[in-house]
Amino acid sequence: MRSKIRSLTDKAVTGLAILATVLVVAPLLAIFGYLIYKGASSINLDFFTKIPKPVGESGGGMANAILGSAVLLGLGSLIGIPIGIGGGIFLAEFGRGTKLATGVRFTADVLNGVPSIVMGLAIYALVVVPQKHFSALAGGVALGIMMIPTVCRTSEEMLLMVPRAVREAALALGLPNWRSVLSITLKTASPGIITGCMLAFARVAGETAPLLFTALGNQYWSSSLNQPIAALPLQIYVYALSPYDDWHRLAWAGALVLIVLIVLSVSLVRYVTSRGVLKGAS
Repeated sequence: MRSKIRSLTDKAVTGLAILATVLVVAPLLAIFGYLIYKGASSINLDFFTKIPKPVGESGGGMANAILGSAVLLGLGSLIGIPIGIGGGIFLAEFGRGTKLATGVRFTADVLNGVPSIVMGLAIYALVVVPQKHFSALAGGVALGIMMIPTVCRTSEEMLLMVPRAVREAALALGLPNWRSVLSITLKTASPGIITGCMLAFARVAGETAPLLFTALGNQYWSSSLNQPIAALPLQIYVYALSPYDDWHRLAWAGALVLIVLIVLSVSLVRYVTSRGVLKGAS
């Protein structure tokens, strides 16, 4: 009797787990499928090689927006990832139990919950107003600051998962603490830290609100950090609000390309990590 109850319980829990998985994956598949349905027909060579056409002219593409997104995300990563990892190292290795670490951790948690539009307004006041013009630099700073809390807290958690015996073994060999952290502890935790960085990257890749107040957008080619710059989320936003059907189709195509680029970047890093190329234990 007890064995039957255990068997039924096992099957029920397994069924609930499968149902939960389906409920999580189904919305993603539905969104992705609808984006393919609405946007795949508008993706062609012109989309990746040409800039937007003037109002009333059909065709054109989002090449400048793709380049702009690459510039903004690259700049944001250069700002957010080193600072975030540095903060995580401090919290996990050097600041345990201190009031400063508690304050940094609390600040990171609060910053992680700040709406993106508030972040855009803050960077507008701190960067755009002193510069007296919108710029790619301001947009990169906004995205970088948004990445910091996710990278920081993920790095801390991954470093705390490294067994204490690993640290003690390094210290027993005569390595100074800072060298042990950088060469052994950080390398061991690198797969999880890289995953955290990619999660932060994916989060900011589709942000529009902070870029409206910082990068502004640009209908032409621009890669200067001191000038307004186009970005895929901004271009999608402008096209989606327009009354033109052709622009609506391009907006759907841009949304599809943006999602595909995010999925490919995250999948590539996960693949490389799983193959052992970036594994700390390899």
